[in-house]
Amino acid sequence: MNKKYRSVGRSIRKKGGVEKVKGDPVFAGDIELDNPLVLKVKRSAYAHALIRNINTEEALKIDGVKGVFTSKDIPGVNLLGIINRDQPLLAEERVRSLADGIALVAAETEEAAQLGIDAIHVEYEKLPAVFNPVEALKDGAPKIHAKGNVLFTRAVLKGNADDGFEKAYSIIEKEYTTSAIEHNYMEPDAGAGFVDEDGCLVIYASTQNPHYDHKELVSLFALEDENVRIIQAATGGGFGSKLDLNVQGFIGLALLHLKVPVRYVYSREEAYLATAKRHPFTIKIKTATDRDGRLIATRVRAVCNTGAYGSYGIAVASRSAVHGTGPYSVENVDIEVKCVYTNQTYCGAMRGFGAPQMALAHESQMDLHAEVLGIDPLAIRLLNGLEVGSLSGTGQLLTSSVGFKDCLHAIAPYYEEAKKSWVSTCSTPFKRRGVGLGAMWYGIGNTGVQNPSTARVTMEPDGTVTVFTGCAELGQGSTTVLCQIVAEILGISPDEISMVVGDTRYTTNAGATSASRQTYISGNAVKDAAESLANVLLTEAVNRLQVPKNTLVLENGEVTTTGNPDCGIGIAVLAGRIHDKGGVLSWQGYFDPETVPLDPKTGAGVPYATYAFACQMAMVEVDTLTGEVTVEKVVAAHDVGRAIHPENVVGQICGGVAMGVGFALMEKFEQGKTESMKDYHIPTASDVPEVVAIIVESEEPTGPFGAKGVGEPALIPTAPAVINGISSALNYRIYDLPASLERVLEASIQAGHFGVQEE
Repeated sequence: MNKKYRSVGRSIRKKGGVEKVKGDPVFAGDIELDNPLVLKVKRSAYAHALIRNINTEEALKIDGVKGVFTSKDIPGVNLLGIINRDQPLLAEERVRSLADGIALVAAETEEAAQLGIDAIHVEYEKLPAVFNPVEALKDGAPKIHAKGNVLFTRAVLKGNADDGFEKAYSIIEKEYTTSAIEHNYMEPDAGAGFVDEDGCLVIYASTQNPHYDHKELVSLFALEDENVRIIQAATGGGFGSKLDLNVQGFIGLALLHLKVPVRYVYSREEAYLATAKRHPFTIKIKTATDRDGRLIATRVRAVCNTGAYGSYGIAVASRSAVHGTGPYSVENVDIEVKCVYTNQTYCGAMRGFGAPQMALAHESQMDLHAEVLGIDPLAIRLLNGLEVGSLSGTGQLLTSSVGFKDCLHAIAPYYEEAKKSWVSTCSTPFKRRGVGLGAMWYGIGNTGVQNPSTARVTMEPDGTVTVFTGCAELGQGSTTVLCQIVAEILGISPDEISMVVGDTRYTTNAGATSASRQTYISGNAVKDAAESLANVLLTEAVNRLQVPKNTLVLENGEVTTTGNPDCGIGIAVLAGRIHDKGGVLSWQGYFDPETVPLDPKTGAGVPYATYAFACQMAMVEVDTLTGEVTVEKVVAAHDVGRAIHPENVVGQICGGVAMGVGFALMEKFEQGKTESMKDYHIPTASDVPEVVAIIVESEEPTGPFGAKGVGEPALIPTAPAVINGISSALNYRIYDLPASLERVLEASIQAGHFGVQEE
């Protein structure tokens, strides 16, 4: 921690920040093309039905309609899915949700496209539908896929839970539920494309994973890799939904057949209907402690609703099971999570992959045990918290960078002060105040599978440096962080580095911008490439300066010696000499975290190479007459390994807290009821609390300069902290999210606070 870095650890100006303020970035819906056709999709009239016939003849007669396409026009494999390929681009014989596409219309205008959609006649044979995953598991439930209604089951077993419960002093068994959530990014899914002079389908897309998009389109249309090019356009938010293929496949299908520019921009209503949601969970959890409050057993039975298709459901089930213990050491673990198909719009990735849902359960349980045992909620977390030397539920030995208790200690003074001053100073009639804690751990990257990243760093003979990365920038600052890492290695200013990002023609695969993986994994990939380039420069400098290599350093655009800083040579001179000799100035970097696949029966393994940890404290005020909850302040302590760009970390924490408040208090997507933003409540500026962000740095030895990640962790503890704060205020617990006005008001009534003016 004492080492001073030149670029890393500084809040430099973000790459592209000025341009964004000026409005320069071009989003997919605004890309200029030569008279692009408008695309629209005919979607299913039923949640579950067989398709008996699709008649497109009348649609083709509409003035301005240039093409109508069905599944028969897809020449390759008509299946999508990054983990489980079970979703057709256009339905063939069956529809499984109202979101399912039946036919694609390309027309000269929006109006003509809509008329074309209306003119398509589809004959259905309606089938029974099921929307509740618990009902979908019952014998005789409508069968949604040939293999049945269970997409995936993940178990995590350690020790003997029955023995643990037999020895327990405190046993608490409860059920928690969370709702489906809409991502609600400001920019609806959008894309545009054309066919270039070489016959390549060039598609600009609002996406979180351009190389996955490329792979899917190559498969859909039976094309060679070089015949598809995906370019990530400026992307106005994603939060996980833009990991799935949305408009890209439809754009590719139209380009394949029509060879003219096209554009597809979802309406807000279409985005609500047809894009992935956060998985709703039903969690039955039983936990036990000894007399001192030490956790000795955890049993979880959880069911999550993946909707009509798999998307990221397998990942959500796996991660939620692995994280079911919370950031605590538990000797006996018995966890099972089932991911179940229903006829709802499919659910996929959303900031946290099941960890936010599970955190509601394990953090509520911790407070309930504290209450029964007469232990302070912070003290029981300190007693049970993971630390170096702990074994996780999967049997993984944690050997380094376990900053959970550091986070708890960082929160402690704020927590003690809040208990004294915040609760006692409430003088408004019919208002009650509470303080709640929420903690979390989060594995960085994908769960127990390979998830590598590659990158390339090049230097021109004049010393100009360019970084090529497939890492999609969504506003989170990854482009800036990767630039800082390269600048640190090469000893130059980040301003001197050009970035080429998210273009499958020029960049190699960096994997998805998801699972909080890019700083750690792509950061290591660019570091690897930059170190190879630095080594070449230093080797050339040895020949020029005639000094040992271990005395040379790269700084301020030069190679100098540690003992004689005046003895140096510019990297541009060195690059020119290397080029003249035919040396290599372009280097590929690679990194894949070391994991061990989880045993399919017990879940034993090493699912992640490193984990982020956090604790948040929420100060809430509850109006017992109206049910309104005000989250006044959140103190958030996050172990990020090392903050490459501290202000960026703070920004992620503030954004995560805002989203967590929505998850806790107001957000709920209901099929058939929630059609657009008018029906869906998200936090406004007036709902966002004051946020005190505390950066805890427990450096990860395998991370780039010790870094891990913070994107998803920033959200996960907020809702549990708010719910525990409401419980503290009312002395009555809410077990279902969101804690809406109605639920909070009912809690006030049940607790005997309704209509009672507080002293």
